[in-house]
Amino acid sequence: SSLSTEHYLTLYPHYFTNKPMEPMNLYITLLASGCILIGAEIFIPGGILGILGAVIWLVAAGVGWHNFDAPWNSLSAFGLLLLLILTFIGWMRFFPKSRMGRGLMLNEHLADSHSSTSPQIAIGTRGTTISALRPSGMALLDGKRVDVISTSDWIEAEKPVEVISLQHAKVVVKACDETDA
Repeated sequence: SSLSTEHYLTLYPHYFTNKPMEPMNLYITLLASGCILIGAEIFIPGGILGILGAVIWLVAAGVGWHNFDAPWNSLSAFGLLLLLILTFIGWMRFFPKSRMGRGLMLNEHLADSHSSTSPQIAIGTRGTTISALRPSGMALLDGKRVDVISTSDWIEAEKPVEVISLQHAKVVVKACDETDA
C-alpha cells in the first residue's frame, strides 16, 4: 500500500517546506561539493570539474562572509581563498609527477624530432591523381602514393599531373595533357 502525502509531511516536514537551507548546512554542503569536484578532477582530468569545484568554494567563502559573525566570517572567507590557492599550487606542482599525470602528458623532447623528408621524385615526373586535388590530395608518381599540392584550385581524380617543384616535403604538381603523360 502506498503512503499518503500527509504521512510524508508528518515524517519529513523539512523536505516539503519552502524555507531556505540553514547557512551552516549550505556552507558545509558547498565545502563538501567543492572537495568532491576538485578530487574528481584527479580521475577525470580536463579542468571543468576543478574549475567548478573552485567556484563552489568561492561561493562557500561568500556564504561564510555574509552569514557568520565576526571574526569567523573573515576567517572562513580568507581561509577558503588560501585553501584554494594552495590547492592550485599543489595541483600544478605534484599532478604532473603523479602516475596519472605522467600518463596524460607528453614526455618526449621535440628537439630530437625532424619533419618528413622530400620524396625521391624528380621535377618533371608524371603521374596520375588518386584523389581529387583541392588543391591538395594524393597522386601516384613513379609507382608511389605521394601527398601533392596542385597549382590550380581543383584537379579531378584519375587525371594526369606533372611535378613542377619540390618545396621541402611538399610536392607541387600541375595538370598536364593526357597525351603528354
